Amino acid sequence: MSATRKAYRAALLHSVADPADVGVEQSYQYFEDGLLVVDNGKISALGHAGDLLPTLAADIEVVHYQDALITPGFIDTHIHFPQTGMIGSYGEQLLDWLNTYTFPCEKQFADKDHADKVAKIFVEELLRNGTTTALVFGSVHPESVNAFFEEAERLDLRMIAGKVMMDRNAPDYLVDTAETGYTESKALIQRWHGKGRLHYAVTPRFAPTSTPEQLALAGQLLEEHPDVYMHTHLSENLKEIEWVKALFPERSGYLDVYDHFKLLGKRSVFAHGVHLCDSECERLHETESAVAFCPTSNLFLGSGLFNLPQAEKFKVKVGLGTDVGAGTSFSLLNTLNEAYKVMQLQGARLSPFKSLYLATLGGARALSLDDRIGTLEPGTDADFIVLDYKATPLLDYRIQQSNNIEETLFVLTTLGDDRTIRETYAAGRCVHQR
Repeated sequence: MSATRKAYRAALLHSVADPADVGVEQSYQYFEDGLLVVDNGKISALGHAGDLLPTLAADIEVVHYQDALITPGFIDTHIHFPQTGMIGSYGEQLLDWLNTYTFPCEKQFADKDHADKVAKIFVEELLRNGTTTALVFGSVHPESVNAFFEEAERLDLRMIAGKVMMDRNAPDYLVDTAETGYTESKALIQRWHGKGRLHYAVTPRFAPTSTPEQLALAGQLLEEHPDVYMHTHLSENLKEIEWVKALFPERSGYLDVYDHFKLLGKRSVFAHGVHLCDSECERLHETESAVAFCPTSNLFLGSGLFNLPQAEKFKVKVGLGTDVGAGTSFSLLNTLNEAYKVMQLQGARLSPFKSLYLATLGGARALSLDDRIGTLEPGTDADFIVLDYKATPLLDYRIQQSNNIEETLFVLTTLGDDRTIRETYAAGRCVHQR
């Protein structure tokens, strides 16, 4: 037994509930000198080091991190793998940005060799930034999804991805048909869904680029495979919303388009949701659907400010998304920095413990995976990260001024970035070391 066990000693912090539901003080668990015990890829114990150390067998290795904090691995609920090479592209809003930068970049993923090369870069960036699970857009090409899943499988990562379904309002070189979108997606589900720690997401790009026939077949895929995910965009940009109204005049709104085609449900994640009305929030809650809050890309493309208090009021599940390549960083710490500012601009506050929740347990709940990831609870996957208090001279100096874990956590989410991630573990195995 002890040969598969290992223990990690450091400060430990994880969310146990949403601060909006239980209050800040009841939302987290913190051990200033903690011990995390990992057994065969799962967490088997956590608690005070002084309590647990005497219970360990003499031959169990204990790794002791000084000036460090262990948290669950970060969970990115919306990111585009094929847009890695166009991150930081200048000067457009959503629809022009897609035509100018995104579609030409995604064209390259018909080439499996290119997809393989980018998959390695993309996964390395995720792990370097402490992200252990992501909900990932591929391109329209099955090659892109195969490349991503092959790399994720090699490292035994818990990842979710899907082939884009897009049969209109895009360049000829980047469209499928309603039928090929269905058959190619079905083949990918059969190959990858449930293999190791991998999951498939049915992925219509967004309502304007799918015909009613394709959206109906996306709904059919969900009916045929009830444990797969559904991943798309919703109410990101005002011009986009007007376009949807023009394309689907018979529907009462953007969300109603997806609702009509049976695309809402407990494994459905809608990126952005910047411009939602109360009735749409009610419907998202009723169907257990989730929204991915993508502050960095919403600011970069000038799309608007996500109303987190509105989502909380209607108890909508919310995760955090980097939305690379419109988002300008793979780092969820950097994304939380932007999220705090988005709340400030609306006269609202984002507490450090709500930030932690969004990046970990909130993301896990958005993905209906909170029984497996998002916390340090015994029995869950040993996906965790080690944050270095001394990652930069400024971070080191500023944390020395901190009076408590709340202040330290806020400093990490405002000054932290990829350098803050000392090590990343997936299923108990170190997959990144700075």
